[in-house]
Amino acid sequence: MQEAVTDATPLSEDDLALIHALQLRPRASWTELGRALAVDPVTVARRFHRLTEHGTAWVGLSPGPRMLDRMCVCFAQIDCAPDTTAAVARALAGHPHMLTIERSAGAHDILATVATRDLPALSRYTLDLLPHVPGITAVDARIVTHMFTEGGRWRIAALAPDQRAQLTAPPPPPTPRRGPGDLTTADRALLTCLARDGRASYQTLSTALGVSLSTVKRRIEQLTRLDVLRFRCDFARPLGGWPVALTFWAKVPPADLPAVGHALIRLPETRNCAAVSGPHNLLVQASLHSVTDALRLETQLATAHPTLDIVDRVVTLRHDKLLGRLLDPHGRSIGVVPPDVWAEPHI
Repeated sequence: MQEAVTDATPLSEDDLALIHALQLRPRASWTELGRALAVDPVTVARRFHRLTEHGTAWVGLSPGPRMLDRMCVCFAQIDCAPDTTAAVARALAGHPHMLTIERSAGAHDILATVATRDLPALSRYTLDLLPHVPGITAVDARIVTHMFTEGGRWRIAALAPDQRAQLTAPPPPPTPRRGPGDLTTADRALLTCLARDGRASYQTLSTALGVSLSTVKRRIEQLTRLDVLRFRCDFARPLGGWPVALTFWAKVPPADLPAVGHALIRLPETRNCAAVSGPHNLLVQASLHSVTDALRLETQLATAHPTLDIVDRVVTLRHDKLLGRLLDPHGRSIGVVPPDVWAEPHI
């Protein structure tokens, strides 16, 4: 774990432009990024190195749709004994099945995103293991039945249209997703390396894994083409102008749920949107500039979707972990626990 930086300087406009460029093309070359940003490649590389060194931006992994279809994901609402929430969050942060950990201003102390290889593994983790973590008094797991979108698809708006066009490739023609999509032990080792550094070069990965450069390149290209693997650029949102993370729990008539879910993912604020089990069948998570934006967004949703009933709204007080990244109070990366949803859960 790297030492936390004490300075909380907000990200600059140039920083945000680079982050947006990397959201669009996480593994683009410095030359391609520099061309879009009208900056020389050396400057772009130096700027990103500074951001990663301070933990204010990083490139990692997101599960593609095909991987999501093969995993079991839930949003777990966790209650803690008095004065134990911080200790519980620290303990859970070391679990590879705990993808994201948020401390909430709501009825529950912690909202966690959990993923395992299948439902039996999720049952063992949430029913048999989590209740024995010191400080945890209750676990309420809401299983994702369909993920409309996940956080890796969320974008900021820091580039001009012509800059975005340079970094946005035309969509490839639809082709059958044929090929070995099942993850091997070698793939899991590859994903662990990429979770730590999503921009690691093929040569670096080849050396770390003890395989040929062509093998690494071919497998990454194959996993991305098959929609198993995606790359994402994240950043310290409180320092970048998005200090508020909001979760809506909502009820939607089942017949309307697909249309509402697909409409919500087009909103620029939407980070995660999922159909879930339980009395509230839709979860929406948004990134906002201020707490006052919460009412504006809720009003917008209620007006656009009359059948959507928001039954609870929860503001995140602090992200302790974001898709494997350990975060400090300012949202900066101070370490990484690579997700390993295929491992047998244990504590």
